[in-house]
Amino acid sequence: MSAAALPTVSVLHSEWIKIRSSRSILASLLAVFATTAGITVLTAAAIGTSQPGALGEDRLFGAFFGINFGQIAAVAFGATAFAGEFRNGALRVSLTAVPNRTRLYLSKAAAVAGLAFVVGQITGLVTFVAGQALMGEYALSLGDPGTVRAVFGSGAYLTLIALLSAGLTALVRSGTLVMSLLIPFLLIVPFVVGQVADGAGRFMPDRAGQAVMRLEVQGTLGPWSGLAVTALWALVSLAAGWLAVRRRDA
Repeated sequence: MSAAALPTVSVLHSEWIKIRSSRSILASLLAVFATTAGITVLTAAAIGTSQPGALGEDRLFGAFFGINFGQIAAVAFGATAFAGEFRNGALRVSLTAVPNRTRLYLSKAAAVAGLAFVVGQITGLVTFVAGQALMGEYALSLGDPGTVRAVFGSGAYLTLIALLSAGLTALVRSGTLVMSLLIPFLLIVPFVVGQVADGAGRFMPDRAGQAVMRLEVQGTLGPWSGLAVTALWALVSLAAGWLAVRRRDA
């Protein structure tokens, strides 16, 4: 992968235009914020002051109660951002404008990563601050141990989930298929695997990455090592998608 294949400003700008002009892609990106922050705030308002562990035994992780819903929107964003290239010959048009497949692919991945990261960081901060404002005497503050790391990590986690979805979409050329498989995989498989394989579920992308939002370390993965495991999942997915785009016909 040479420097000649790296993204350029003009190609990145064209990818931004594609995302901005598609209502479904933009809606899924905004849904990352709406679902994560909205569900956390509503839950905190309803039961947050009932007892110390109302949102979960780990109070810091509970401050991001809606993250499991937000990750579904992140999956949808990554999938829809890439899926458009594989419908109605759109990839051939894109390759006419950007003949270098690696540059096109890296530019799309960079656009997804950049937008997901910005929205993810805003989401993490708003989710924490707004949710804790409704927790009364059980509220955490940004000055408490681990909170800044968790706020930053929540945004990074959502970004990695979006990239995992994007890479798989490039691999199978179907956003619908990726969403129908990846969402159940994130929500169900880690619990099943964890029960039958002696904690192996902790190395699944969601369980591992969510460790960065926890105050208490669970198992062998710490906050940053857990996030690194999710980053590895995303990297493998993106590499597989890149190979598929390079080798298959448009």
